[in-house]
Amino acid sequence: MQANNKTVVKSMTILKLFLDHSKLTFNDMMAYTGIPKTSLHRMIGSLEEMAFLTKDKDGYYSLGLLFLQFGQLVADRLDIRTIARPIMKELRDDVEEAVNLITRYGNEAMYIEKLDTLQPVRLFTSIGRRSPMYAGDSRIILAYLPEDERETYLENTELRSIGIGTITDKSALRQALEKARKDGYTISRSELENYTASVSAPILNQQNQVVAAISAAGIEARFQEDRLPGLIQKVTSAAIKISEMLGYIRE
Repeated sequence: MQANNKTVVKSMTILKLFLDHSKLTFNDMMAYTGIPKTSLHRMIGSLEEMAFLTKDKDGYYSLGLLFLQFGQLVADRLDIRTIARPIMKELRDDVEEAVNLITRYGNEAMYIEKLDTLQPVRLFTSIGRRSPMYAGDSRIILAYLPEDERETYLENTELRSIGIGTITDKSALRQALEKARKDGYTISRSELENYTASVSAPILNQQNQVVAAISAAGIEARFQEDRLPGLIQKVTSAAIKISEMLGYIRE
């Protein structure tokens, strides 16, 4: 039993080398681990058979596709609300505005978590509320969809006016989406509710795909130009923290 455990520990020692190295030769692994040649050869052979390692034509080993499958399972099974909530609380306490967590729900967006502001005047946004992806803080999700999905949505969606600031011209919306992708955030004013504003940023997974958005939202009077740079920095920073916990790696 103990011998088997030692084999598992040594196998993990081999696999952990690839946390710091994308590719290694057999001799590299022997030098880094100190495992005897015969034992190392046997363990690497077993790891190859189980698809934990793969060997290219030049004799270099790298992690096998099985790790991608495991990684995707972990990402899919993580509850983004559980991950995001402590970061949302830090953001809410820092900026003193309501903080929302939003995901795509078919062709709409849905608010799946919210922390209210401590300010006396509050916005009406409840968990489970739906909104169109083209308006307000959920527009960042639309901006980060693959181009074909984004265009299909735009072609098949009527842009109805909801608030006095709702973008209802598709050409103007396309420009706003392009700017959002370039900037990495959106600022909205009176798009879903009059005299409100928000700053939102995308949450990405390990495949660099948008899975949600985080926003700070409040009364428009509190979102003056001199305050926006700080809000943008804090919201985008929170989005990156959540993204990294979902496996996203910044380039």
